[in-house]
Amino acid sequence: MASKTTLNAKNLETLGAARLADLLIEISTGSAVAKRRLRLELAGAQSPKEAGRAVAKRLTSIARARSFVNWQNRKPLVTDLQSQLRAIKEQIAPTDPAEALALAWRFMQVATPLFERCDDSSGIVIGVFHDGCALLGEIALAAGAQPELLADAVVEALRDNGYGHYDGLIAILTPALGEEGLAHLKQRIEAIAATPVPVPPKGQWEAVGYGSGGATYAHQMEERSRQSMVEMALKDIADAMGDVDAFIAQYDVRTRKVPQVAAKIAMRLLAAGRAGDALSFIERADTKDSWVPREWQDTRLEVLEALDCKDESQTFRWSCFESTLDSDYLRDFLKRLPDFEDIDAEDRAMDHAAAQPSLLPALGFFLEWPSLDRAARLLIDRHDEINGDRYEFLVPAAEALSERFPLAATLALRAMIDFTLSKARSKRYGYASQHLVECAALAERIQDCGTFEPHATYIARLKRDHGRKTGFWGHFA
Repeated sequence: MASKTTLNAKNLETLGAARLADLLIEISTGSAVAKRRLRLELAGAQSPKEAGRAVAKRLTSIARARSFVNWQNRKPLVTDLQSQLRAIKEQIAPTDPAEALALAWRFMQVATPLFERCDDSSGIVIGVFHDGCALLGEIALAAGAQPELLADAVVEALRDNGYGHYDGLIAILTPALGEEGLAHLKQRIEAIAATPVPVPPKGQWEAVGYGSGGATYAHQMEERSRQSMVEMALKDIADAMGDVDAFIAQYDVRTRKVPQVAAKIAMRLLAAGRAGDALSFIERADTKDSWVPREWQDTRLEVLEALDCKDESQTFRWSCFESTLDSDYLRDFLKRLPDFEDIDAEDRAMDHAAAQPSLLPALGFFLEWPSLDRAARLLIDRHDEINGDRYEFLVPAAEALSERFPLAATLALRAMIDFTLSKARSKRYGYASQHLVECAALAERIQDCGTFEPHATYIARLKRDHGRKTGFWGHFA
C-alpha cells in the first residue's frame, strides 16, 4: 500500500481545493509555461469555445514570435505545443469537432514560421507536429469533413511541407477523404503537375533582389519542389486508392531498377495478389553492386515463398546469410530443413562465419546467435586483428564471455585499453581504467594465459609505455 505522503492524485486530493489552488499559484510563479497551462485549463473549464479562443491566441503568438529557439529553451516550447494539442483533442474535439479541426490545421500552420527560428537537431519539435498531423486524421473523421474541401486543404498543406511536418498526411486522412475526396485530390495534384511554375518577368528580378542568374536558380528550385511534391502525392494517392499500376507509373524505367524501389513495387504487387509481376520487378533490379539493401532481399524471399519456390528461396536465404551474417536468415533457413540436416547446416554456418576476413562482424554474429565458445576462440585465434576502437562490439563481448571464457574477455578489454592509451583518447580514460580493473578480476580465473601476457606483466608494460598519461592512472588509482 502506498504511503499517504506518496506524490499521486489520490493523496493530493486530501489537501482540498483551496490548498491545491494556493500551491499551483506558488509553483507557477516565474514559470510562463505553467501559467499558460493553468490559463488554458481555466478556459476549458469555462467552455470549449473559450478553450478554442485561448488556443487560437497562443498559436498566433507562437507563429509571430521572432526569438531563436535553441537546445536550452526548446523544452518549454515543446511543453507549450503539447499543451495546445492536448487542449484541441481533449477539451474541444469531443463537443465541437469542426472547431477542433480548424484549430488542428492552424496548429500545423505554425510549423513553417517556427522551424525558421528553431534548432530541432534532436527531432523533438517535428515529433510534436507529426502528432498533430495524426490528430488531423482523427478529428477530420469525427467532424465528417466534406471530402472535396478536405482535399483542397490537403493540397495547400502539401505546398507548405518544406520541413516534412505533413509527411504521411494523405494516408492519415484517407478514411476521412474516402473515394470522392481522393479522386478530387488526384485531380487537383494532376492539374498542378500540368501547370509549370511561371518564370517571373525580367523586370521583377531586381525587385526581389535577384540578378538574372539568381532568378533562374530560384525558379529551378521552385520547379523541383513542385515536381517532388507532385510525385510524392501521386504515390500516396495511388497507395490510398489501392492502384498499384498508378504507383508504378510514378517511376521511370531506370528508377524501377533501383533495388529499394523495386522492393516497394514488388510488395504492393504481392499485396494485390500479383506475385508473378512482383517477381519480374524484383528480378530486374540492379543488384550487381557488392551491397544489396535488406528490403530487396526480404522482398525477394516473400515473393519466392508466395510462388511456392521453396528450393530457390532456401538457396537464396543461405546466400543472404553468407553475405550478411544475419542470424535471422540462418534461423529461417534451418527451421525449413528436414530433421537432423539442420545440425550439419548450423556447423557449416559457424565455420563460414569464423572464416570471415573481417573479425568484428563474425564476433557480432557469434554473440547474437549465441555461440560463445566460437566467439572466444575467434578472439584468441585472431587477437592481432581486434580493433580496440570498436567498443560497440567489444564491450558486449567482454560482458558475455567473462563468466566462461575469462581469457577471451580479457583480450577484448585489453584491445580497448591499448587503443585508448596508444591514441591518447583522454575522454575514454575513465572507461579504460575500469576495463583494467575488470582485467584484474578476470586474471584470478585464468588458469593458463598461453602465449599472452599475464596480468602483472601487462600492467608493467602499460606503466612502461604510458606511465606519463596521468589522466588514465589517476582514474585507475
